Amino acid sequence: MEAIFHERQEGSLCAQHCLNNLLQGEYFSPVELSSIAQQLDEEERMRMAEGGVSSEEYRTFLQQPSGNMDDSGFFSIQVISNALKVWGLELILFNSPEYQRLGIDPINERSFICNYKEHWFTVRKLGKQWFNLNSLLTGPELISDTYLALFLAQLQQEGYSIFVVKGDLPDCEADQLLQMIRVQQMQRPKLIGEETLQSRDQRVQKTDLEQALDVNHAFDGTGMLDEDEENFQKALALSRQEIDMEDEEADLRRAIQLSMQGGQRSGFSDSCMQNTPRLSATTNQSESLTSEELRRRRQAYFGKQQQMHQQLQNPELHDVPTTSSNALGTDPGGDMSEEDMLQAAMNMSLETVRNSLNAEEKK
Repeated sequence: MEAIFHERQEGSLCAQHCLNNLLQGEYFSPVELSSIAQQLDEEERMRMAEGGVSSEEYRTFLQQPSGNMDDSGFFSIQVISNALKVWGLELILFNSPEYQRLGIDPINERSFICNYKEHWFTVRKLGKQWFNLNSLLTGPELISDTYLALFLAQLQQEGYSIFVVKGDLPDCEADQLLQMIRVQQMQRPKLIGEETLQSRDQRVQKTDLEQALDVNHAFDGTGMLDEDEENFQKALALSRQEIDMEDEEADLRRAIQLSMQGGQRSGFSDSCMQNTPRLSATTNQSESLTSEELRRRRQAYFGKQQQMHQQLQNPELHDVPTTSSNALGTDPGGDMSEEDMLQAAMNMSLETVRNSLNAEEKK
C-alpha cells in the first residue's frame, strides 16, 4: 500500500488531510484553504450589508468569529465544497431524500467524505478496492465490498454526516496500479494514539530490561565491589587455614597410632629376644629412630598450634617471629602419655576454630 497517498493527522488540519487523501496528492495547504474561507466570509458580509450596514443584525455579524475557519485549523463544509469545485467535483448528502430516490448502490460510487463534529476523513475506491483514508489512522485501511454498506451505516448510526463526491477525480498512480492488482491486508492499521502508547510501552519495557541487565552485570563477578572481594579473600584464607589444620591433625593421629603399634611390637620383641638376638637389636634400633621422628613432629605441631593460638589472642603480635621452642619452653611430649597428647591437640584445635569464628563475628 505504499503507492496510496495518506496524510496523517497534524493539529486540527483534518479538512486539509481529507481533501489531499481524496485527490491523492498535496493539492491543498492551510494557506489556500484559509484564503477560500476568507472569501466565503466576505461574501457573507456583503449579503448581510444589503440589509443595511447600520442594522443591528449587521453589527452583530461583524462581532462574531468566522464560521468557515478558526485558529485551530478547522474548516467548514463550505470551504471543502468550494475547494472541490476547482476540480469540477460536488458534494451530495448521502442520506438526503434526493440521493436516496436514485437508489444507487454505494459500491458503484467512487468516494465519500465523512464528518463528525469537527473531524473530516475520506473513503475512496482505488482500482477495484475500497480504502478508509482516515488521517487518524497509521495507514490506509482496506474495506471489502461486502463490508462497505455496513461501514457507512455504522458511521451514520454514530452521528456522522456522509457526503457523496460526484465528478471525475484526477488520475493518480495508486488507482492505475490497483486496477491491475489486488492487495491483501494482514494487519489493520491502528489509531495514531494507540501506536504512540504502544511505542511508549515498548520503550518502558526496553528501559526495564536494560536496568535488569545492568543489575545482573553488577553481580556476574566482573562488577564485584572491592569490599565484597576483600571479604571473599578473607573467607578463602580462613578456609585454607582450617584445611591445613585438619591435615596436620590427621597426620598427628596417624603418628600416634603408629607409635602405639610400635610399643606393642616392642613388647613382643622383648619376649622373643632370647631366641633372636640379632633381629631384636635391629628392631629396637628402628623403633628408637621412629619414635624420635614422631617426637620431633609432635613438638613442631604443638609449637605451631601454640603460635596460632597466641596470634588470635594478640593480633598486634602477628608479625613478631616466634619459634616453637620458645613458645613451648619444654617438650610437651616428655611427661605426657599418647592419649593425653591426642586430647590436648584436639582441645587446642577446637579452641583455635572458636577463636577464629569469634574474630570473624567481631569484624
